[in-house]
Amino acid sequence: MNDARIIVALDFPESRPAIALADRLDPSVCKLKVGLELFVSEGPAIVEMLTGKGFDVFLDLKFHDIPNTVAQACRAAAATGAWMINIHALGGQRMMAAAREAIDGCDHKPLLIGVTILTSHADEELAQIGLTGTTSEMVSCLASQVRDCGLDGVVCSPHEASALRNQAGDGFVLVTPGVRPVGADVADQRRVMTPREALTAGASYLVIGRPITGASDPAIRASEIAEDCAGI
Repeated sequence: MNDARIIVALDFPESRPAIALADRLDPSVCKLKVGLELFVSEGPAIVEMLTGKGFDVFLDLKFHDIPNTVAQACRAAAATGAWMINIHALGGQRMMAAAREAIDGCDHKPLLIGVTILTSHADEELAQIGLTGTTSEMVSCLASQVRDCGLDGVVCSPHEASALRNQAGDGFVLVTPGVRPVGADVADQRRVMTPREALTAGASYLVIGRPITGASDPAIRASEIAEDCAGI
């Protein structure tokens, strides 16, 4: 595993553009994220292809089902060689504990993190789906349960990173989407920060998609962001 803190989101419908982009990027500068669209299209082979190119891969599938089903899915995800996988904390503590036990029994043990509240959600949307409390309150509550279940960290908005770092301590992994370099379009993200702001707030890893994947030279853009964040 390298110490790169940028995770480039490969939000593509199939493997060809994903592999083409990976071939332009440097594994020492960034890790890669494979999400639902690409994984459904290509299956475990895409993770194996990317790890074969030297990249750490975050398999972002947000498992959320009954405990046994999620445990079996986590075992299958670990077998791909992914560096990190995630489950949805709203699945509850029994589900999270089952996932932790499943990963602990695997030969390859990826980091296992929990998704708290999606960065596309704001307080009014939580109320619409019946969740009480503010976004920050829900994130704090779910993160506490994730830690209690022995998971390695959470996915959270950079706006919650500082509070969660204070709450959970230095060893807890905080993965933050909703990161946009200065001047970049925020698109469908609601709770965003710049890379420097997110790392200063306590983020461990930054998920960045379109500002890198849509750049004229993605490798140079990724390196610029990494250099700007050096020393934080």
